[in-house]
Amino acid sequence: MSITKLPIVEFLKDCHRGLVLDVRSPSEYNHAHIPGALSVPIFDDDERKLIGTAYKQESREKAIKIGLDAFGKHMRRMVESVESLMKEKKVDGRTIYLHCWRGGMRSAAVAWLLDLYGFKVYTLNGGYKSYRNQVLTQFLRPFSFTVIGGYTGSDKTGILHELRSRGEKVIDLEGLALHKGSAFGNLCRNNQPSQEMFENLLAAELMTITEPDHFWIEDENQRIGDINIPLPFFNTLRQQPVLFIELPFELRLNHLVKTYGAFEKSQFINGIVRIQKRLGGMETKNAINFLVEDDFINCFSVLLKYYDKYYLKSSLKRDKTETAITKIVSETIDVKTNADKLMNHERIRG
Repeated sequence: MSITKLPIVEFLKDCHRGLVLDVRSPSEYNHAHIPGALSVPIFDDDERKLIGTAYKQESREKAIKIGLDAFGKHMRRMVESVESLMKEKKVDGRTIYLHCWRGGMRSAAVAWLLDLYGFKVYTLNGGYKSYRNQVLTQFLRPFSFTVIGGYTGSDKTGILHELRSRGEKVIDLEGLALHKGSAFGNLCRNNQPSQEMFENLLAAELMTITEPDHFWIEDENQRIGDINIPLPFFNTLRQQPVLFIELPFELRLNHLVKTYGAFEKSQFINGIVRIQKRLGGMETKNAINFLVEDDFINCFSVLLKYYDKYYLKSSLKRDKTETAITKIVSETIDVKTNADKLMNHERIRG
């Protein structure tokens, strides 16, 4: 059999046909990787560090010899890991797509081993570095999409999910960032991905968008928790038409109480403290006191008024000469009804 090198576009186009393996060290993979790739490291973190030190302080030849010693110990384990992953992922055939950081010795060594064992192996020319270059180009593309706006508590994320269930193309930034985008945004989420991994996830979504495609996205500030939306894409987002779901304050308040009322008070107090400088001393004290007294309605009312002002201030930063903001008035929090309203508006406008 033979090993085939693929440029990044072909690699991404074809890799769904087999198993995608990332042979970098565990820490490199855990920091960020190609979405869907599986970790089968040729070296562990300590071995990688040792080899790198030898390369810098002694010679390339010394580093290679240390690498060969380590690789020899892992060869059987790697083959058996790949076989196990093939069964677990129910991948038909024996096709492997693999990469390391630059498409150098690590991927070449693993490709040789798996080719020798009988797999059909494709490697990524330029490695993960070429993938990152492809990621960054996605944020420069001239997309056209519709932004769903609305004050906090309008269940914009729920509307996005409803649109997706109807076959509409959707990009859920908060879902990718694992954060709801406020001081309380991580209450029902896991740890956020790294900035680099978020960019990879977002780019993977954008790669599925072809030029005529229309998609929906929720209005966001550039920062979502600890994550930043890449500036070129954020600038594009700020220039798109916005459909602003306008719901009564009480409806949004009740929705927030229903959504967040079951969380521990200590979590909310920590969130309130994080915004106390902008919220103000008196309102911070009031919100915490209401919470301690189990008065969620009044506590959330204080917070909701703050976020309404914050959102309004942010929306005014848009370039009104380029961005049309259209209000879509609704008297219900029901996502099906509000999705209908948005789609009907776009149908008429289109």
